[in-house]
Amino acid sequence: MEEISRSLKGRIAIRTFKITADALLLRGHYKISGPSGQTLENALRALSPEIYGVMNDPRTIDLNGLEYVLDRLPRGIERCSRIVLTAREDLEATSFERIVPPKRRRVSYRVGENEMCFVITRGLSEIYDILTHLTFLHIEARKIALQMRDSEGNAAQEWKELEKNLGQSEELQGKELDHALWNLSLLLGRAFHETKEAYEYFEESRVELQANNGLLHIIRDLGKLMDSEMNRAHELTMMFTPVLGHTILNQVYGKKWAKRIWDTLSDLGLLDRPIHIVSANLHSVLNTLYAYAAAPQEERDKYRDDFYGLIQASRQEVHHVEKYAAGHGFLSLPDESGTQIDCQIIDTARLTDIPPHPELRIAFDALPDPKPVILVMDYAFGTQAFEVMDELLDPASGEARPKQSPVRSISVMGKAGTICGKKGDIMLANAHVLEGWPHNYIVENDLSRDDFAPDIDVYTGPIITVLGTSLQNRDVLERFQKTSWKAVGLEMEGGHYQQAISAAIIRGHIPRDVKVRYAYYASDNPLVSGQTLASGSMGASGIRPTYMITKVILEKMLG
Repeated sequence: MEEISRSLKGRIAIRTFKITADALLLRGHYKISGPSGQTLENALRALSPEIYGVMNDPRTIDLNGLEYVLDRLPRGIERCSRIVLTAREDLEATSFERIVPPKRRRVSYRVGENEMCFVITRGLSEIYDILTHLTFLHIEARKIALQMRDSEGNAAQEWKELEKNLGQSEELQGKELDHALWNLSLLLGRAFHETKEAYEYFEESRVELQANNGLLHIIRDLGKLMDSEMNRAHELTMMFTPVLGHTILNQVYGKKWAKRIWDTLSDLGLLDRPIHIVSANLHSVLNTLYAYAAAPQEERDKYRDDFYGLIQASRQEVHHVEKYAAGHGFLSLPDESGTQIDCQIIDTARLTDIPPHPELRIAFDALPDPKPVILVMDYAFGTQAFEVMDELLDPASGEARPKQSPVRSISVMGKAGTICGKKGDIMLANAHVLEGWPHNYIVENDLSRDDFAPDIDVYTGPIITVLGTSLQNRDVLERFQKTSWKAVGLEMEGGHYQQAISAAIIRGHIPRDVKVRYAYYASDNPLVSGQTLASGSMGASGIRPTYMITKVILEKMLG
Protein backbone atom coordinates (compact mmCIF):
# COMPACT_ATOMS: atom_id res chain seq x y z
CA MET A 1 0.00 0.00 0.00
CA GLU A 2 2.88 2.38 0.71
CA GLU A 3 4.14 2.18 -2.90
CA ILE A 4 0.62 2.71 -4.26
CA SER A 5 0.07 5.74 -2.02
CA ARG A 6 3.37 7.31 -3.17
CA SER A 7 2.35 6.75 -6.76
CA LEU A 8 -1.05 8.33 -6.16
CA LYS A 9 0.63 11.26 -4.42
CA GLY A 10 2.84 11.80 -7.47
CA ARG A 11 -0.12 11.65 -9.86
CA ILE A 12 -2.03 14.19 -7.77
CA ALA A 13 1.03 16.46 -7.76
CA ILE A 14 1.30 16.30 -11.57
CA ARG A 15 -2.41 17.07 -11.95
CA THR A 16 -2.16 19.93 -9.42
CA PHE A 17 0.81 21.49 -11.23
CA LYS A 18 -0.99 21.35 -14.59
CA ILE A 19 -4.32 22.71 -13.33
CA THR A 20 -2.59 25.52 -11.44
CA ALA A 21 -0.46 26.49 -14.45
CA ASP A 22 -3.53 26.53 -16.73
CA ALA A 23 -5.43 28.69 -14.23
CA LEU A 24 -2.55 31.16 -13.91
CA LEU A 25 -2.44 31.60 -17.69
CA LEU A 26 -6.11 32.64 -17.57
CA ARG A 27 -5.62 34.79 -14.48
CA GLY A 28 -2.65 36.61 -15.98
CA HIS A 29 -0.21 36.91 -13.07
CA TYR A 30 1.00 35.52 -9.76
CA LYS A 31 3.66 36.15 -7.12
CA ILE A 32 6.24 33.38 -6.93
CA SER A 33 6.18 33.51 -3.11
CA GLY A 34 2.39 33.98 -3.00
CA PRO A 35 -0.32 31.32 -2.61
CA SER A 36 -0.29 30.28 -6.29
CA GLY A 37 3.49 30.08 -6.39
CA GLN A 38 3.41 28.05 -3.18
CA THR A 39 0.92 25.64 -4.78
CA LEU A 40 3.31 25.07 -7.68
CA GLU A 41 6.21 24.62 -5.27
CA ASN A 42 4.29 22.17 -3.08
CA ALA A 43 3.33 20.14 -6.14
CA LEU A 44 6.95 20.03 -7.38
CA ARG A 45 8.21 19.05 -3.93
CA ALA A 46 5.58 16.33 -3.61
CA LEU A 47 6.48 15.06 -7.06
CA SER A 48 10.22 15.18 -6.23
CA PRO A 49 11.37 14.61 -9.82
CA GLU A 50 14.31 12.27 -10.27
CA ILE A 51 16.09 14.93 -12.33
CA TYR A 52 16.20 17.19 -9.23
CA GLY A 53 17.84 14.64 -6.97
CA VAL A 54 18.42 16.72 -3.79
CA MET A 55 15.87 19.49 -4.29
CA ASN A 56 14.05 18.58 -1.06
CA ASP A 57 17.23 18.53 1.04
CA PRO A 58 17.08 21.89 2.90
CA ARG A 59 20.87 22.27 3.33
CA THR A 60 22.15 20.91 0.03
CA ILE A 61 22.04 22.88 -3.20
CA ASP A 62 21.13 20.75 -6.23
CA LEU A 63 24.04 21.50 -8.57
CA ASN A 64 23.03 19.01 -11.25
CA GLY A 65 19.56 20.51 -11.28
CA LEU A 66 21.02 24.01 -11.57
CA GLU A 67 23.10 22.93 -14.56
CA TYR A 68 20.08 21.39 -16.25
CA VAL A 69 17.77 24.35 -15.62
CA LEU A 70 20.18 27.17 -16.41
CA ASP A 71 21.09 25.53 -19.73
CA ARG A 72 17.41 25.99 -20.63
CA LEU A 73 16.81 29.48 -19.25
CA PRO A 74 18.24 32.80 -20.49
CA ARG A 75 21.52 34.17 -19.17
CA GLY A 76 20.90 36.44 -16.17
CA ILE A 77 17.59 34.92 -15.11
CA GLU A 78 19.01 34.67 -11.57
CA ARG A 79 18.81 38.47 -11.23
CA CYS A 80 15.21 38.90 -12.44
CA SER A 81 12.37 39.78 -10.10
CA ARG A 82 9.81 40.33 -12.86
CA ILE A 83 9.23 37.75 -15.60
CA VAL A 84 6.70 38.14 -18.40
CA LEU A 85 5.44 35.45 -20.79
CA THR A 86 4.07 36.84 -24.04
CA ALA A 87 3.57 36.22 -27.76
CA ARG A 88 6.19 36.96 -30.39
CA GLU A 89 4.30 39.92 -31.86
CA ASP A 90 4.83 41.96 -28.67
CA LEU A 91 8.62 42.04 -29.03
CA GLU A 92 9.53 41.62 -32.70
CA ALA A 93 10.24 45.29 -33.42
CA THR A 94 11.99 46.21 -30.17
CA SER A 95 15.65 46.94 -29.42
CA PHE A 96 15.74 44.71 -26.33
CA GLU A 97 18.58 42.18 -26.01
CA ARG A 98 17.56 38.84 -27.56
CA ILE A 99 18.74 35.73 -25.68
CA VAL A 100 18.49 32.05 -26.65
CA PRO A 101 19.64 29.41 -24.12
CA PRO A 102 21.99 26.67 -25.42
CA LYS A 103 19.74 23.66 -24.82
CA ARG A 104 16.23 24.86 -25.56
CA ARG A 105 14.88 26.53 -28.69
CA ARG A 106 13.41 29.38 -26.68
CA VAL A 107 13.68 33.12 -27.34
CA SER A 108 13.82 35.58 -24.46
CA TYR A 109 14.40 39.31 -24.23
CA ARG A 110 16.01 41.30 -21.44
CA VAL A 111 13.81 44.38 -21.16
CA GLY A 112 15.41 45.79 -18.01
CA GLU A 113 18.07 45.09 -15.42
CA ASN A 114 15.68 42.90 -13.42
CA GLU A 115 13.04 42.02 -16.01
CA MET A 116 12.93 39.24 -18.60
CA CYS A 117 10.33 38.39 -21.25
CA PHE A 118 9.85 34.86 -22.61
CA VAL A 119 8.40 34.56 -26.11
CA ILE A 120 5.98 31.63 -26.13
CA THR A 121 5.48 30.12 -29.58
CA ARG A 122 5.38 26.41 -28.72
CA GLY A 123 2.20 26.06 -26.70
CA LEU A 124 1.29 24.98 -23.19
CA SER A 125 4.22 22.59 -22.75
CA GLU A 126 6.62 25.50 -23.03
CA ILE A 127 4.75 27.29 -20.25
CA TYR A 128 4.81 24.15 -18.06
CA ASP A 129 8.54 23.81 -18.78
CA ILE A 130 9.34 27.41 -17.83
CA LEU A 131 7.21 27.35 -14.68
CA THR A 132 8.83 24.08 -13.56
CA HIS A 133 12.33 25.47 -14.04
CA LEU A 134 11.55 28.76 -12.32
CA THR A 135 9.85 27.00 -9.40
CA PHE A 136 12.94 24.81 -8.95
CA LEU A 137 15.18 27.89 -9.17
CA HIS A 138 13.07 29.60 -6.51
CA ILE A 139 13.42 26.61 -4.16
CA GLU A 140 17.21 26.57 -4.55
CA ALA A 141 17.44 30.37 -4.18
CA ARG A 142 15.64 30.19 -0.84
CA LYS A 143 18.07 27.54 0.39
CA ILE A 144 20.99 29.77 -0.60
CA ALA A 145 19.40 32.81 1.09
CA LEU A 146 18.99 30.87 4.33
CA GLN A 147 22.73 30.06 4.28
CA MET A 148 23.63 33.75 3.78
CA ARG A 149 23.12 34.66 7.43
CA ASP A 150 24.03 33.14 10.77
CA SER A 151 21.63 32.51 13.63
CA GLU A 152 21.85 36.17 14.70
CA GLY A 153 20.95 37.47 11.26
CA ASN A 154 24.42 38.65 10.31
CA ALA A 155 26.17 37.78 7.06
CA ALA A 156 27.74 34.32 7.35
CA GLN A 157 31.52 34.03 6.99
CA GLU A 158 31.14 31.95 3.81
CA TRP A 159 28.94 34.65 2.27
CA LYS A 160 31.46 37.37 3.14
CA GLU A 161 34.16 35.30 1.44
CA LEU A 162 32.00 34.87 -1.67
CA GLU A 163 31.39 38.61 -1.90
CA LYS A 164 35.10 39.27 -1.38
CA ASN A 165 36.10 36.84 -4.14
CA LEU A 166 33.64 38.39 -6.58
CA GLY A 167 34.94 41.85 -5.73
CA GLN A 168 38.44 41.08 -7.02
CA SER A 169 39.36 42.65 -10.34
CA GLU A 170 41.52 39.74 -11.48
CA GLU A 171 40.20 36.29 -12.39
CA LEU A 172 40.65 33.68 -9.66
CA GLN A 173 43.26 31.03 -10.41
CA GLY A 174 45.26 28.28 -8.74
CA LYS A 175 45.23 28.29 -4.94
CA GLU A 176 42.93 31.31 -4.75
CA LEU A 177 40.35 29.59 -6.94
CA ASP A 178 40.54 26.37 -4.93
CA HIS A 179 40.08 28.33 -1.70
CA ALA A 180 37.08 30.16 -3.17
CA LEU A 181 35.52 26.86 -4.28
CA TRP A 182 36.20 25.29 -0.89
CA ASN A 183 34.40 28.18 0.77
CA LEU A 184 31.56 27.90 -1.76
CA SER A 185 31.24 24.17 -1.15
CA LEU A 186 30.64 24.88 2.56
CA LEU A 187 27.97 27.41 1.65
CA LEU A 188 26.26 24.99 -0.78
CA GLY A 189 26.50 21.90 1.42
CA ARG A 190 28.38 20.01 -1.30
CA ALA A 191 31.71 18.19 -1.48
CA PHE A 192 34.62 20.21 -2.86
CA HIS A 193 34.97 18.04 -5.98
CA GLU A 194 31.23 18.41 -6.74
CA THR A 195 31.46 22.18 -6.47
CA LYS A 196 34.58 22.29 -8.63
CA GLU A 197 32.96 20.13 -11.32
CA ALA A 198 29.92 22.42 -11.37
CA TYR A 199 32.16 25.50 -11.52
CA GLU A 200 34.08 24.07 -14.49
CA TYR A 201 30.83 23.12 -16.26
CA PHE A 202 29.43 26.64 -15.93
CA GLU A 203 32.76 28.23 -16.90
CA GLU A 204 32.97 26.23 -20.11
CA SER A 205 29.42 27.19 -21.01
CA ARG A 206 30.02 30.82 -20.03
CA VAL A 207 33.21 31.21 -22.08
CA GLU A 208 32.25 29.21 -25.17
CA LEU A 209 28.53 30.00 -25.42
CA GLN A 210 28.05 33.10 -23.24
CA ALA A 211 25.20 31.08 -21.79
CA ASN A 212 25.50 32.07 -18.12
CA ASN A 213 27.37 34.32 -15.72
CA GLY A 214 29.46 31.66 -13.95
CA LEU A 215 28.71 29.66 -10.81
CA LEU A 216 29.99 32.22 -8.28
CA HIS A 217 27.87 35.03 -9.72
CA ILE A 218 24.84 32.75 -10.10
CA ILE A 219 24.93 31.69 -6.44
CA ARG A 220 25.51 35.28 -5.22
CA ASP A 221 22.69 36.70 -7.37
CA LEU A 222 20.19 33.95 -6.48
CA GLY A 223 20.91 34.49 -2.80
CA LYS A 224 20.55 38.27 -3.00
CA LEU A 225 17.38 38.02 -5.07
CA MET A 226 15.70 35.71 -2.59
CA ASP A 227 17.00 37.65 0.43
CA SER A 228 15.37 40.76 -1.05
CA GLU A 229 12.15 38.80 -1.60
CA MET A 230 12.13 37.43 1.94
CA ASN A 231 12.66 40.94 3.34
CA ARG A 232 9.81 42.27 1.13
CA ALA A 233 12.13 44.68 -0.69
CA HIS A 234 11.06 43.15 -4.02
CA GLU A 235 8.36 40.65 -4.89
CA LEU A 236 9.14 38.10 -7.57
CA THR A 237 6.29 38.34 -10.07
CA MET A 238 5.23 36.28 -13.10
CA MET A 239 2.92 37.78 -15.72
CA PHE A 240 1.10 36.33 -18.76
CA THR A 241 -0.06 38.85 -21.38
CA PRO A 242 -3.63 38.66 -22.77
CA VAL A 243 -2.33 38.15 -26.32
CA LEU A 244 -0.55 34.96 -25.18
CA GLY A 245 -3.78 33.13 -24.31
CA HIS A 246 -5.36 34.17 -27.60
CA THR A 247 -2.31 32.97 -29.56
CA ILE A 248 -2.25 29.55 -27.88
CA LEU A 249 -5.99 28.87 -28.11
CA ASN A 250 -6.14 29.83 -31.79
CA GLN A 251 -3.03 27.86 -32.82
CA VAL A 252 -1.77 31.00 -34.57
CA TYR A 253 1.78 29.78 -35.23
CA GLY A 254 0.68 26.30 -36.29
CA LYS A 255 -1.67 27.77 -38.90
CA LYS A 256 1.11 29.91 -40.42
CA TRP A 257 3.52 26.97 -40.37
CA ALA A 258 1.17 24.50 -42.09
CA LYS A 259 0.01 26.99 -44.71
CA ARG A 260 3.58 27.68 -45.82
CA ILE A 261 4.27 23.93 -46.20
CA TRP A 262 1.20 23.26 -48.35
CA ASP A 263 1.74 26.40 -50.42
CA THR A 264 5.34 25.33 -51.07
CA LEU A 265 4.23 21.84 -52.12
CA SER A 266 1.73 23.47 -54.47
CA ASP A 267 4.37 25.79 -55.94
CA LEU A 268 6.58 22.75 -56.58
CA GLY A 269 3.73 20.87 -58.29
CA LEU A 270 3.82 18.01 -55.77
CA LEU A 271 0.24 17.94 -54.49
CA ASP A 272 -0.82 15.13 -56.82
CA ARG A 273 1.82 12.79 -55.37
CA PRO A 274 1.66 10.54 -52.25
CA ILE A 275 3.05 12.44 -49.25
CA HIS A 276 4.77 10.79 -46.30
CA ILE A 277 5.21 12.87 -43.13
CA VAL A 278 8.18 12.14 -40.86
CA SER A 279 8.73 13.83 -37.49
CA ALA A 280 12.45 13.45 -36.78
CA ASN A 281 15.71 15.34 -36.44
CA LEU A 282 16.90 17.14 -39.58
CA HIS A 283 19.95 15.01 -40.27
CA SER A 284 18.92 11.36 -40.20
CA VAL A 285 16.64 11.15 -43.27
CA LEU A 286 18.99 13.45 -45.19
CA ASN A 287 22.08 11.37 -44.39
CA THR A 288 20.36 8.01 -44.84
CA LEU A 289 19.26 8.88 -48.37
CA TYR A 290 22.17 11.04 -49.57
CA ALA A 291 25.36 10.55 -47.51
CA TYR A 292 26.60 7.52 -49.50
CA ALA A 293 26.06 9.18 -52.90
CA ALA A 294 27.60 12.45 -51.67
CA ALA A 295 30.76 10.75 -50.33
CA PRO A 296 34.00 10.46 -52.38
CA GLN A 297 34.54 7.11 -54.06
CA GLU A 298 37.18 6.05 -51.53
CA GLU A 299 34.70 6.69 -48.70
CA ARG A 300 32.05 4.66 -50.50
CA ASP A 301 34.45 1.75 -50.93
CA LYS A 302 35.55 1.96 -47.29
CA TYR A 303 32.03 1.97 -45.84
CA ARG A 304 30.25 -0.15 -48.44
CA ASP A 305 29.47 -2.79 -45.82
CA ASP A 306 29.23 -0.44 -42.86
CA PHE A 307 26.21 1.87 -43.01
CA TYR A 308 26.62 3.19 -39.47
CA GLY A 309 30.34 3.76 -39.97
CA LEU A 310 29.49 5.91 -43.00
CA ILE A 311 27.04 7.94 -40.93
CA GLN A 312 29.63 8.43 -38.19
CA ALA A 313 32.18 9.59 -40.77
CA SER A 314 29.62 11.95 -42.36
CA ARG A 315 28.65 13.75 -39.14
CA GLN A 316 30.98 16.66 -39.85
CA GLU A 317 30.02 16.80 -43.54
CA VAL A 318 26.36 17.76 -43.14
CA HIS A 319 26.70 20.91 -45.26
CA HIS A 320 28.41 18.96 -48.03
CA VAL A 321 25.66 16.32 -47.97
CA GLU A 322 22.94 18.97 -47.95
CA LYS A 323 24.56 20.79 -50.89
CA TYR A 324 24.68 17.53 -52.85
CA ALA A 325 21.10 16.69 -51.90
CA ALA A 326 19.86 20.08 -53.09
CA GLY A 327 20.67 18.98 -56.64
CA HIS A 328 18.72 15.75 -56.25
CA GLY A 329 15.27 16.61 -54.99
CA PHE A 330 16.03 18.02 -51.54
CA LEU A 331 14.65 21.36 -50.33
CA SER A 332 15.29 22.89 -46.92
CA LEU A 333 12.34 24.89 -45.55
CA PRO A 334 13.47 26.96 -42.53
CA ASP A 335 10.67 28.06 -40.23
CA GLU A 336 9.27 31.56 -40.64
CA SER A 337 6.12 31.16 -38.54
CA GLY A 338 7.55 31.17 -35.02
CA THR A 339 7.00 27.46 -34.31
CA GLN A 340 10.78 26.91 -34.56
CA ILE A 341 10.05 23.72 -36.50
CA ASP A 342 12.14 23.65 -39.65
CA CYS A 343 11.15 21.28 -42.45
CA GLN A 344 12.61 19.46 -45.44
CA ILE A 345 10.90 18.34 -48.65
CA ILE A 346 12.34 15.40 -50.60
CA ASP A 347 11.08 14.59 -54.10
CA THR A 348 11.95 10.91 -54.52
CA ALA A 349 11.56 11.20 -58.31
CA ARG A 350 14.95 12.95 -58.20
CA LEU A 351 16.61 10.02 -56.39
CA THR A 352 16.60 7.70 -59.40
CA ASP A 353 20.05 8.72 -60.62
CA ILE A 354 21.92 8.38 -57.31
CA PRO A 355 23.17 5.18 -55.63
CA PRO A 356 21.73 4.22 -52.22
CA HIS A 357 23.97 2.63 -49.61
CA PRO A 358 24.05 -1.15 -50.28
CA GLU A 359 22.60 -1.86 -46.82
CA LEU A 360 19.60 0.40 -47.50
CA ARG A 361 16.89 -1.90 -48.88
CA ILE A 362 15.38 0.64 -51.27
CA ALA A 363 15.74 0.63 -55.05
CA PHE A 364 15.69 4.31 -55.96
CA ASP A 365 15.27 3.51 -59.66
CA ALA A 366 12.25 1.25 -59.05
CA LEU A 367 10.02 3.42 -56.88
CA PRO A 368 6.33 3.14 -57.84
CA ASP A 369 4.56 5.86 -59.79
CA PRO A 370 3.53 8.44 -58.86
CA LYS A 371 6.79 8.94 -56.98
CA PRO A 372 6.33 9.71 -53.26
CA VAL A 373 7.23 12.98 -51.56
CA ILE A 374 8.76 12.97 -48.08
CA LEU A 375 8.05 15.85 -45.68
CA VAL A 376 10.47 15.84 -42.74
CA MET A 377 9.54 18.08 -39.82
CA ASP A 378 11.85 18.81 -36.91
CA TYR A 379 10.83 17.84 -33.37
CA ALA A 380 7.82 19.59 -31.88
CA PHE A 381 7.73 20.35 -28.15
CA GLY A 382 5.06 18.65 -26.05
CA THR A 383 1.52 19.89 -26.71
CA GLN A 384 2.83 21.81 -29.73
CA ALA A 385 2.80 18.44 -31.52
CA PHE A 386 -1.01 18.49 -31.54
CA GLU A 387 -1.16 22.05 -32.84
CA VAL A 388 1.20 21.56 -35.78
CA MET A 389 -0.07 18.12 -36.80
CA ASP A 390 -3.69 19.21 -36.44
CA GLU A 391 -3.06 22.16 -38.76
CA LEU A 392 -0.90 20.12 -41.17
CA LEU A 393 -3.66 17.54 -41.67
CA ASP A 394 -6.41 20.18 -42.04
CA PRO A 395 -7.39 20.86 -45.67
CA ALA A 396 -7.94 24.53 -44.79
CA SER A 397 -4.23 24.95 -44.02
CA GLY A 398 -3.37 25.76 -47.64
CA GLU A 399 -5.52 27.34 -50.33
CA ALA A 400 -4.16 24.90 -52.94
CA ARG A 401 -4.53 21.82 -50.72
CA PRO A 402 -6.49 19.09 -52.56
CA LYS A 403 -9.75 17.86 -51.06
CA GLN A 404 -8.57 14.26 -51.27
CA SER A 405 -5.69 13.98 -48.80
CA PRO A 406 -2.35 12.97 -50.36
CA VAL A 407 -0.98 11.90 -46.94
CA ARG A 408 -0.17 8.18 -47.01
CA SER A 409 1.85 7.72 -43.82
CA ILE A 410 2.89 9.56 -40.66
CA SER A 411 6.07 8.42 -38.93
CA VAL A 412 7.37 9.69 -35.60
CA MET A 413 11.01 8.97 -34.83
CA GLY A 414 12.15 10.44 -31.55
CA LYS A 415 14.08 10.01 -28.36
CA ALA A 416 12.39 8.92 -25.17
CA GLY A 417 13.12 7.74 -21.67
CA THR A 418 13.01 4.01 -21.11
CA ILE A 419 11.58 2.45 -17.96
CA CYS A 420 12.39 -1.16 -18.78
CA GLY A 421 15.76 -1.07 -20.55
CA LYS A 422 18.88 1.02 -20.99
CA LYS A 423 20.21 3.88 -23.07
CA GLY A 424 20.34 3.02 -26.76
CA ASP A 425 17.44 0.56 -26.72
CA ILE A 426 14.48 1.01 -29.08
CA MET A 427 10.82 1.35 -28.05
CA LEU A 428 7.78 0.85 -30.28
CA ALA A 429 4.42 2.30 -29.20
CA ASN A 430 1.23 0.24 -29.35
CA ALA A 431 -0.58 2.93 -27.36
CA HIS A 432 -0.03 6.42 -25.97
CA VAL A 433 -1.15 7.34 -22.45
CA LEU A 434 -1.21 11.06 -21.67
CA GLU A 435 -0.05 11.76 -18.13
CA GLY A 436 -2.09 14.51 -16.47
CA TRP A 437 -4.78 14.29 -19.19
CA PRO A 438 -7.79 11.91 -19.42
CA HIS A 439 -6.71 10.69 -22.87
CA ASN A 440 -5.40 7.30 -24.04
CA TYR A 441 -4.88 6.27 -27.67
CA ILE A 442 -4.40 2.80 -29.17
CA VAL A 443 -1.82 2.80 -31.98
CA GLU A 444 -1.89 0.47 -34.98
CA ASN A 445 1.88 0.69 -35.37
CA ASP A 446 3.23 -0.34 -38.77
CA LEU A 447 6.56 -1.21 -37.09
CA SER A 448 7.38 -4.43 -35.24
CA ARG A 449 10.31 -6.05 -33.50
CA ASP A 450 11.10 -8.10 -36.64
CA ASP A 451 11.92 -4.93 -38.56
CA PHE A 452 15.05 -4.33 -36.45
CA ALA A 453 18.42 -6.01 -36.07
CA PRO A 454 18.34 -8.96 -33.65
CA ASP A 455 21.29 -7.67 -31.60
CA ILE A 456 19.49 -4.53 -30.38
CA ASP A 457 16.92 -4.63 -27.58
CA VAL A 458 13.45 -3.58 -28.78
CA TYR A 459 10.50 -3.12 -26.40
CA THR A 460 6.89 -2.84 -27.56
CA GLY A 461 4.16 -1.43 -25.34
CA PRO A 462 2.37 1.73 -24.23
CA ILE A 463 4.41 4.93 -24.17
CA ILE A 464 3.60 7.56 -21.54
CA THR A 465 3.35 11.11 -22.87
CA VAL A 466 4.49 13.16 -19.88
CA LEU A 467 3.75 16.77 -19.00
CA GLY A 468 7.40 17.84 -19.02
CA THR A 469 11.00 16.65 -18.83
CA SER A 470 11.23 17.87 -15.23
CA LEU A 471 7.85 16.47 -14.13
CA GLN A 472 8.83 12.81 -13.83
CA ASN A 473 8.37 10.83 -10.65
CA ARG A 474 9.91 7.43 -9.93
CA ASP A 475 6.84 6.04 -8.16
CA VAL A 476 4.45 7.10 -10.93
CA LEU A 477 6.72 5.67 -13.63
CA GLU A 478 7.19 2.40 -11.75
CA ARG A 479 3.41 2.11 -11.45
CA PHE A 480 3.05 2.48 -15.22
CA GLN A 481 5.80 -0.12 -15.71
CA LYS A 482 4.85 -2.78 -13.14
CA THR A 483 1.04 -2.73 -13.22
CA SER A 484 -1.22 -3.84 -16.05
CA TRP A 485 -0.30 -0.71 -18.00
CA LYS A 486 3.01 -2.45 -18.87
CA ALA A 487 4.45 0.80 -20.22
CA VAL A 488 7.90 0.70 -21.81
CA GLY A 489 8.88 4.37 -22.03
CA LEU A 490 8.00 8.03 -21.74
CA GLU A 491 8.25 11.06 -23.99
CA MET A 492 6.43 14.36 -24.57
CA GLU A 493 4.89 14.42 -28.06
CA GLY A 494 3.54 11.04 -29.22
CA GLY A 495 0.16 11.22 -27.53
CA HIS A 496 -0.43 14.71 -28.86
CA TYR A 497 0.49 13.61 -32.39
CA GLN A 498 -1.92 10.69 -32.11
CA GLN A 499 -4.68 12.96 -30.81
CA ALA A 500 -4.33 15.09 -33.96
CA ILE A 501 -4.14 12.03 -36.23
CA SER A 502 -7.25 10.47 -34.68
CA ALA A 503 -9.11 13.78 -34.99
CA ALA A 504 -8.09 14.07 -38.67
CA ILE A 505 -9.40 10.54 -39.40
CA ILE A 506 -12.70 11.27 -37.63
CA ARG A 507 -13.09 14.53 -39.57
CA GLY A 508 -12.27 12.85 -42.87
CA HIS A 509 -9.10 14.89 -43.44
CA ILE A 510 -6.95 11.79 -43.96
CA PRO A 511 -7.92 8.21 -44.90
CA ARG A 512 -8.49 5.61 -42.19
CA ASP A 513 -5.86 3.33 -43.72
CA VAL A 514 -3.07 5.89 -43.34
CA LYS A 515 0.06 4.13 -42.07
CA VAL A 516 1.25 5.26 -38.63
CA ARG A 517 4.71 4.49 -37.25
CA TYR A 518 6.11 5.34 -33.81
CA ALA A 519 9.66 4.37 -32.83
CA TYR A 520 11.89 5.88 -30.16
CA TYR A 521 15.46 5.33 -29.07
CA ALA A 522 16.20 5.48 -25.34
CA SER A 523 18.14 8.65 -24.53
CA ASP A 524 17.86 8.18 -20.76
CA ASN A 525 16.44 6.03 -17.99
CA PRO A 526 14.79 8.24 -15.32
CA LEU A 527 14.62 5.26 -12.93
CA VAL A 528 18.40 4.80 -12.83
CA SER A 529 20.64 7.31 -11.08
CA GLY A 530 23.23 8.69 -13.46
CA GLN A 531 21.12 7.90 -16.53
CA THR A 532 18.57 10.74 -16.28
CA LEU A 533 18.50 13.65 -18.74
CA ALA A 534 20.69 15.64 -16.34
CA SER A 535 23.53 13.17 -17.04
CA GLY A 536 24.06 14.57 -20.54
CA SER A 537 23.53 13.46 -24.12
CA MET A 538 24.37 10.05 -25.62
CA GLY A 539 26.87 11.43 -28.14
CA ALA A 540 28.13 8.97 -30.75
CA SER A 541 26.43 6.03 -29.01
CA GLY A 542 23.07 7.36 -30.19
CA ILE A 543 23.96 7.05 -33.89
CA ARG A 544 23.12 3.37 -34.36
CA PRO A 545 19.63 3.34 -32.77
CA THR A 546 18.73 6.69 -34.37
CA TYR A 547 19.75 5.62 -37.86
CA MET A 548 18.42 2.10 -37.49
CA ILE A 549 14.97 3.57 -36.83
CA THR A 550 15.36 6.01 -39.73
CA LYS A 551 16.48 3.23 -42.07
CA VAL A 552 13.53 0.99 -41.12
CA ILE A 553 10.99 3.80 -41.53
CA LEU A 554 12.31 4.68 -45.00
CA GLU A 555 12.39 1.02 -46.06
CA LYS A 556 8.78 0.61 -44.92
CA MET A 557 7.82 3.81 -46.69
CA LEU A 558 9.69 3.33 -49.99
CA GLY A 559 10.85 -0.28 -50.08
